[in-house]
Amino acid sequence: MVYSQRSPGCRRLLLVLLLLTALESGSSHIHYSIPEEVKHGTFVGRIAQDLGLELAELVPRLFRVASKGHRDLLEVNLQNGILFVNSRIDREALCGRSAECSIHLEVIVDRPLQVFHVEVEVKDINDNPPRFLRQEQRLFILESRIVDSRFPLEGASDMDVGVNAELKYKLNPNEYFDLDVKTNEEETNILELVLKKAVDREETQEHLLLLTATDGGKPELTGTVQLLISVLDANDNAPKFDKSVYNIRLLENAPNGTLVIKLNASDADDGINKEIVYLFSNLVLDNVRSKFIINSNSGEITVNGELDYEDCNLYEININAVDRSPFPLTGHCKVIVKLLDENDNTPEMVITSISLPVQEDASLGTVIALISLSDRDSGPNGQVTCTLSPHIPFKLVSTFKNYYSLVVDSALDRESVSDYTLVVTARDGGSPSLWATASVSVEVADVNDNAPAFAQPEYTVFVRENNPPGCHIFTVSARDADARENARVSYSLVERRVGERALSSYVSVHAESGKVYALQPLDHEELELLQFQVSARDAGVPPLGSNVTLQVFVLDENDNAPALLPLPGAGGGAGAVSELVWRSVGAGHVVAKVRAVDADSGYNAWLSYELQPAAGGARSPFRVALYTGEISTTRSLDEADSPRQRLLVLVKDHGEPALTATATVLLSLVESGQAPKASSRALAGAAGAEAALVDVNVYLIVAICAVSSLLVLTLLLYTALRCSAPPTGGACAPGKPTLVCSSAVGSWSYSQQRRQRVCSGEGAPKTDLMAFSPSLPQGPSSADTVSLKNIIHKNRMMSLSTMKLIYLLQYSEFISPVTAWFHEC
Repeated sequence: MVYSQRSPGCRRLLLVLLLLTALESGSSHIHYSIPEEVKHGTFVGRIAQDLGLELAELVPRLFRVASKGHRDLLEVNLQNGILFVNSRIDREALCGRSAECSIHLEVIVDRPLQVFHVEVEVKDINDNPPRFLRQEQRLFILESRIVDSRFPLEGASDMDVGVNAELKYKLNPNEYFDLDVKTNEEETNILELVLKKAVDREETQEHLLLLTATDGGKPELTGTVQLLISVLDANDNAPKFDKSVYNIRLLENAPNGTLVIKLNASDADDGINKEIVYLFSNLVLDNVRSKFIINSNSGEITVNGELDYEDCNLYEININAVDRSPFPLTGHCKVIVKLLDENDNTPEMVITSISLPVQEDASLGTVIALISLSDRDSGPNGQVTCTLSPHIPFKLVSTFKNYYSLVVDSALDRESVSDYTLVVTARDGGSPSLWATASVSVEVADVNDNAPAFAQPEYTVFVRENNPPGCHIFTVSARDADARENARVSYSLVERRVGERALSSYVSVHAESGKVYALQPLDHEELELLQFQVSARDAGVPPLGSNVTLQVFVLDENDNAPALLPLPGAGGGAGAVSELVWRSVGAGHVVAKVRAVDADSGYNAWLSYELQPAAGGARSPFRVALYTGEISTTRSLDEADSPRQRLLVLVKDHGEPALTATATVLLSLVESGQAPKASSRALAGAAGAEAALVDVNVYLIVAICAVSSLLVLTLLLYTALRCSAPPTGGACAPGKPTLVCSSAVGSWSYSQQRRQRVCSGEGAPKTDLMAFSPSLPQGPSSADTVSLKNIIHKNRMMSLSTMKLIYLLQYSEFISPVTAWFHEC
């Protein structure tokens, strides 16, 4: 019950004032009081209401009560929020003879975490009667003792405190003795039996008295002891001390042999009756005898055992001074030894973890542990302060006397520091001070705050065409700085359309390993570059992700054979050419031309032409240019030559392995007069060619100058790049462009200018730029124009000025020395 022994209205008023005071001061401290020895279930207080908590939130917020060493004494009913007595509370067992006795409770609720301190004061009731150490006390008194002689008695003790421990003594009525009770400065009673009438041993040898002790409780409790007094027949004067009570202050932990006091008693007798022996009285308890020793001759009391202030801080020693008479007389005194506290106890610490591990996104002020301190010393020696190192990112907050909370003081980042080892130091106020340390390991729990990251935003991959389905072409890898599920990365394609088909029909990515597979054979002629994105997502909640771009270049394979082009105006199909040739033509005259294209690119599209030997081994008067396909005479034709010449021309590319095609050329040898129309056409064509040659001379000179300037500039840039470029990497390092110049009879039938990385095990990657320029004395035919347009269309990367230059060089007889110069470069 709250503040017992008051009216209900007054109690409620005090409770309201207490709550208002607590709210205004920002303290969460509630005080109750109950008497000891109450029954199980006794009402203590409406703790939930007093703390400002709703009954409905006690269970969801995990309402709980913690008490160091007294967990089963008090309990809370979570249905009505009432604090009640759970088991027997014995104040004397709980606090001994301490004037104040309280049970400290810690009330903890979560969501959010709150800690309240509740103090339940245990009131003393008069449940312990006074008790004497012995049931009988024996006294020996000489019959010669004068009236008003005093004899010390052992008093009673009461385990209660306050009024309940205030004792009154009463001696049963008799004619010889009276009782005198005094209180010393230590507020302890000194009992003395006073002789009020001289005793006569011959009349009565023993006196039996009853001493009764009564406490101040309601109702009163009593204790009794019998006094057995034996009358002795001895000398006249008993030894006397200077004082009846000696008060001594002594430091605890005094070493053995330390002098406490030297007593001096005197005896007025002479001879043997004057010699005095000092002894501990029978009233001295065994625990006192174990701590001190007295020299019977000198009266010196010295330390003989360990003195601990925390075990006992006050010792009462009754001393007898006895003379050596056959009928000895005894003098009495009391030595009260009060110990002074020394700082000999280190602080004690109890750490209770509440929120470990702590989330890395925990807000400032989050409580992660509770720390309670204690010190057995008293005064400044028992005042304990607590410090923390290192201070960042945590701090200690004092919540109550000797109670601290370990809270978050700054932002946490598990990726920077995943765990902390904190050292908590408790130091008392003694001089020199004592301290104790405890290590607290704080683990930081991961939160999904880092997205997967790739090493670079874009990757370039080279794959040869005609790959097998399901071929592994690349592996993407992303790293997530988080831990456990938050760091588990899965991969997927960012779907899009590639032409009329979905991206997933071309490639796929393994969700766990990040391996990228080509689902079908890739065709360089259909798809030169496949660009797509791969997404990496972690398994956190919510998931985080990032994308990386893959550029897949499909490298050409020699999988297309040369294809022959039909010549407009010439007889025959695509694989046969029919031409009329004058017999009067001289050596070197071009009589026909075989044209072919290759759907591949680079070296695979570089074509060469060979003339197959005639049947029977006859020497043919014709030859074919290696790279242009032009068929010309090797000598002047004569009458011995067959009027119909059948030539087989083998067209071959430069792939590995090379692919070929065969063209059949049928030449009809005629005299000049047999074909006037053809002759006139040829003369007209020759005249037109001469006119065209005259027209292009100016352009040709300008073009040659431009080419020369461009070549010099290219050589200078190439030299500078070679000097500044780092050492080349492995077989898959980026390649450098190489200029391949043709011979004087070069051919540019179908090739593309591109910069490609070719990853192979045979050497460094190559980047090819090939240009072959024919030399034609004739004007361009319609087939030439069509072939040239196809070439320009398939080589989109070539500049317009370069295409114009090649077009001009096709019809110039001046090209032979120029192309020879290019070939030598």
